[in-house]
Amino acid sequence: MRARKVCLIGDFAVGKTSLVSRFVHSTFGEQYLTTVGVKIDTKEVCLPSGDSVKLVLWDIAGKSEFAPIDTSYLRDAAGYLLVADGTRVETLHSAVELQASVERQLGRVPFGLVLNKADLEDRWALDRNRLAAVDLRGWRVGRTSALNGNGVETAFAQLGAQLMHET
Repeated sequence: MRARKVCLIGDFAVGKTSLVSRFVHSTFGEQYLTTVGVKIDTKEVCLPSGDSVKLVLWDIAGKSEFAPIDTSYLRDAAGYLLVADGTRVETLHSAVELQASVERQLGRVPFGLVLNKADLEDRWALDRNRLAAVDLRGWRVGRTSALNGNGVETAFAQLGAQLMHET
């Protein structure tokens, strides 16, 4: 089985740690804990092709106006998930900027954008025009909820399948 390093990147409080916790441990914590530096977890993903891939998940501390992402954590990443919070439109803008920065450092590697907090979709700040602009980029976009788990397995499995096709 092949192991692949996958980074989760995005602004602070978009749900990166909660997504990893839901995916790896099937849990969700109500208490917000800021990630300091990086937290690493692993999980094996069985793909529809019958292949398996071990995802080594690097949950990188969120970006804020005062603290940019430490790009040294991106070194040797095979892929990444951009995470945005559907209730905060600025996190989508930030994800677009982060993608350009990551691509400059890693080159073109598989990635996906997840719009988290789908359970709060009635409070989303993302309108159709903003989402259409992302669609025009040709990015793979998923909706997830770390709270109830909707879309989480799919987001990681799709990235895992992309990673297997790249090798």
